[in-house]
Amino acid sequence: MTAMIRGIRVGFREAGNPDGEPLVLLHGFTGSAASWAEFADELSAFRLIMPDLTGHGETEAPEAPERYAMEEQVADLDALFTRLGLDRFSLLGYSMGGRIAIGYTAAHPEKVGRLILESTSPGLRTEKERRSRRESDGKLAAFIEREGIRAFTDHWENIPLFASQKRLPEAVRNRIRNDRLGNDPSGLAGSLRGIGTGGQPSYWECLEQYGMPVTLITGTLDEKYVNIAEEMARGLPDVHHVTVADAGHTVHVENPACFATIVRKALKP
Repeated sequence: MTAMIRGIRVGFREAGNPDGEPLVLLHGFTGSAASWAEFADELSAFRLIMPDLTGHGETEAPEAPERYAMEEQVADLDALFTRLGLDRFSLLGYSMGGRIAIGYTAAHPEKVGRLILESTSPGLRTEKERRSRRESDGKLAAFIEREGIRAFTDHWENIPLFASQKRLPEAVRNRIRNDRLGNDPSGLAGSLRGIGTGGQPSYWECLEQYGMPVTLITGTLDEKYVNIAEEMARGLPDVHHVTVADAGHTVHVENPACFATIVRKALKP
């Protein structure tokens, strides 16, 4: 499905029980709403809303990088949720989607009943770190524009962050690859420039204000994000950090049954 939201076409999927408790799922960079397709069956008791984030899936890829900025994406999501009649809901975000979930919760804490964050970060603390990251993301965006989506996908699926995905069944790896290949290269480039980790605000100082229950999910093989989650946990008032054994950055793909169990437990009243 698509809807015109603040001047751009936004794609989204709904699944599960239309009368169930609403749960919004935000995918990661190079993903789309389709990234949650297999996992959605595990949560069929909930009303699942799965948007395509700006520049991904069926959502438009604006030319201006500023249109991908955190405040713009938060405003787009809030307008979509209002269109769908969502006054209060649980919010789950993976990686880039987790960063946007953190930003959305900072702006609209009254609407988020529970927050679940997988393999993500509140951002970089210093301007020096953000500037360095913006430079590297800018180079990667230029690579996508110059070489195209297939060359970029070949590169992206071989970075160390996704090393553990190589153990997945071929059918699963192909599904992930096809999801990446289905994106607009200009959308991915715009996303890197506008909502990359170097472009977003730092939310570290906001965490102490998150009064809702927060669940952090990481894989033991993803040491960087395990450490980030442990640091986040020290700043959150109501938090539970679960680390899944023998999983990497994409826990929901590498161990979907365990991931679903964690999410269901986190969503219990």
